[in-house]
Amino acid sequence: MQVSLMGLLVCAAILVVARYSRGMLIIGLIASQAFGATAIVTLTFLGGSSPLIYTMFAALLVMATTVRRRIWLDLGSVFGSIRPVWVLTSLMAYAIIGAWLFPRLFAGQTAVFVQSKTRGAVVEASLAPVSANTSQTGYFILGGLTAIALCVLLLHSNRIDQVRRGFFLWCGLHAGMGLVDFIGKNAGAGDLLGPIKTANYALITEAVEAGFVRITGPFSEASSFASASLACLAFCYTYWRKTKSRLAQWLAGILLFLTILSTSSTAYVGLALLCLPVAFSMLVSILRGRVEREEILVTALMAIGVVAIMGVSLYDAGALEPFVRLINSTIINKADSGSGHERTYWNIKSLQSFLDTSGLGVGFGSSRASSWPIAVLSQLGLFGSLMMAILLGVLVAGMGRMREWVDPETDAVATSVRNASLAGIIAISVSGGSADPGILFFIALAVVSATRVRARRSMAAFGRTAWHQTAAEAI
Repeated sequence: MQVSLMGLLVCAAILVVARYSRGMLIIGLIASQAFGATAIVTLTFLGGSSPLIYTMFAALLVMATTVRRRIWLDLGSVFGSIRPVWVLTSLMAYAIIGAWLFPRLFAGQTAVFVQSKTRGAVVEASLAPVSANTSQTGYFILGGLTAIALCVLLLHSNRIDQVRRGFFLWCGLHAGMGLVDFIGKNAGAGDLLGPIKTANYALITEAVEAGFVRITGPFSEASSFASASLACLAFCYTYWRKTKSRLAQWLAGILLFLTILSTSSTAYVGLALLCLPVAFSMLVSILRGRVEREEILVTALMAIGVVAIMGVSLYDAGALEPFVRLINSTIINKADSGSGHERTYWNIKSLQSFLDTSGLGVGFGSSRASSWPIAVLSQLGLFGSLMMAILLGVLVAGMGRMREWVDPETDAVATSVRNASLAGIIAISVSGGSADPGILFFIALAVVSATRVRARRSMAAFGRTAWHQTAAEAI
């Protein structure tokens, strides 16, 4: 086991800032997501697995929750009032059993894609137990325990403001380091954030796409940076629309700029999909005759952008040629590229492994795909996929009608966190290789579930108060 000094220093800095922000564990956990290639330690006995720093904050949060005096009563309240927690617990148990059993039960009966220890690349091999069964399952279980711990804390007291500060700190760090990376690479200084990238990943930070330098920020590659950018953008945009926050507005603009310049297919496909609900919301506002100022601003900026592009193309037809090449290489011709063919092959073989195992799956961490839904299906099988779909449905439903029973700020934070998680799911559905939906998914699941329970309690308290008033008037 090798401890990363840089990882420890980054953790210490986050702890100091989170402590100053009056929410050390929750704020620290959320903010640590900004460091997508900073490891706390390298576990040589698990094939060189290098847990990122968020795992330390998640572990601290879980341990701090378990030592509470009323932990068993708190857990009873969580399991008694939040039904999705039962599904989450069942999925965690199924993941543990499947990760140990299925690679042995179906050994050699199907093909999977694993990280080669000698070549350092993903290779096709027969199904067999691998170190990723332990490491990937461990990350997933830690995420599930974090969700339960957060539910305990959020139900016990109103900590939604800590969640809000944590997400703004995350978005600010992500945007700031993205700008540093963009300026450094375009100034010829190279990867200025290289010293904090201590994870045992293949670093693709100096790549160029169609003449454009790829922005990776504090991550190991452009697609990972783009995934986080989409999540942060969804949070800031939603919060801005709901609260008119100037900070969220400026952060959303910077994040949109960085997402576009990341030169990642994940960024462009994800951004196109995220634009659909935005356009639908604007259409509904127009039909109702209640167009808001923010919607007019977004529409005006889009119109200015289109006019500017048309003007540049008319003035100099060749000026946009680099951008055309970028779109062709990242979107239009992506499927015909070597990388596109390889990833398509991964997905096809992953679906085949689902059939080869009679729908049970190859086990958590046994293989790699190129799309999160396919990875879930191939690793967790039909039964695990159904449980994951239920949890995803909780996020899709969001607050629903319960938003009427919480204050506007709580609704804004819960909805923004939920949209950030869904944006992250869209991103990993384009290019994610693991069945683990990520720590953001579990944070959002806890925030939405706990907020809904608090809303139901407020509704029930109002009903009791109204009943007592009616009874008193009758007497």
